[in-house]
Amino acid sequence: MPEFMKGVIKEKPEPGAVYREDLPIPEIKENEILVNVKATAICGTDMHIYPWTEYAQQRVTLPMVFGHEFAGEVVAVGSAVRNFKVGDRVAGETHIPCNKCFQCQTGNQHICEDMKIIGVHTPGSFAEYIAFPVDCAWKLDDSISYEVGAMLEPMGVAVHGVLSGEIGGKTAAIYGCGPIGLMGVGVAAACGASKIFAIDVFEQKLAVAKQMGADVTLRVGKDDVVKTIMEATGGQGVDVVVDFTGSPKAIQEGLKVLRKGGRFSLVGLPNGPVTLDLTDGIIYKEATMIGVTGRLMYKTWWQCNELLKSGKFDIKPVMGGIYPLKDFEKAFEDLKNGAPGKMILIP
Repeated sequence: MPEFMKGVIKEKPEPGAVYREDLPIPEIKENEILVNVKATAICGTDMHIYPWTEYAQQRVTLPMVFGHEFAGEVVAVGSAVRNFKVGDRVAGETHIPCNKCFQCQTGNQHICEDMKIIGVHTPGSFAEYIAFPVDCAWKLDDSISYEVGAMLEPMGVAVHGVLSGEIGGKTAAIYGCGPIGLMGVGVAAACGASKIFAIDVFEQKLAVAKQMGADVTLRVGKDDVVKTIMEATGGQGVDVVVDFTGSPKAIQEGLKVLRKGGRFSLVGLPNGPVTLDLTDGIIYKEATMIGVTGRLMYKTWWQCNELLKSGKFDIKPVMGGIYPLKDFEKAFEDLKNGAPGKMILIP
């Protein structure tokens, strides 16, 4: 084991981060494992931490290595760890449950009342090594590469959002074609949605949505989204709307294209309160609104595993680029400029 590791650390309360080669390797507690990170992906949360937005300022204590989507090899285990051993290939669940509260004890660890998040509240994965609770470790199937393994965490958000209700044989509108939205399109297609409308601002992202299985792509500001969807569904609207944007306009529009008795799953995070037409958009429609966060531990992970092994879901089009960890600034810049897909860093 080397004495130091390379990593990207947020040192100061200002935009940017620093690549260093002299960071201490984390020490593990009795219920933790130490993982040699083989691949780690940039998340929307990291896009808040890197420029130091208000969201990050309220949650992150500096200095800290950030990043939380990762896969790697176990190199050490704590004295209380039983189900994992050195050499195991693993991916990481971001949410650290307390295992003591009501939610944890009733099977809802993903909405733990005392939740901690890797890379936000504890040191993250933009480094050669990461230590984290064994409760957050998922053994990778031999058929899954480390690069794909680093994408399982965000894929789980897409799976949880799309499969928070029935999708087989249903028409669906997917708002937002960022990496998670693109995977949401792929999940809907793989699970038998009858027709999928994908909506986004960027043409290049819509092109990837087509590859993931979208039947119709609609560009915000260019296409009449409501008119197109209503005409294509005989004036009824779609059975399912899943919003991955958090945009008030998208959510409001999504209610307009949702049929009576339909299901609306909210995954994207708005920056503030959102005004909704409750009377016509929800109450008179008897619409079902579902809030979705993270992944079910570990039902969603099993679903991801089986989807990838089925051959019906190809995650590769969502891989936007692979960069050496030291080139993290280029990866963040490409994302900021609207490049489609998930950017993966290799320590």
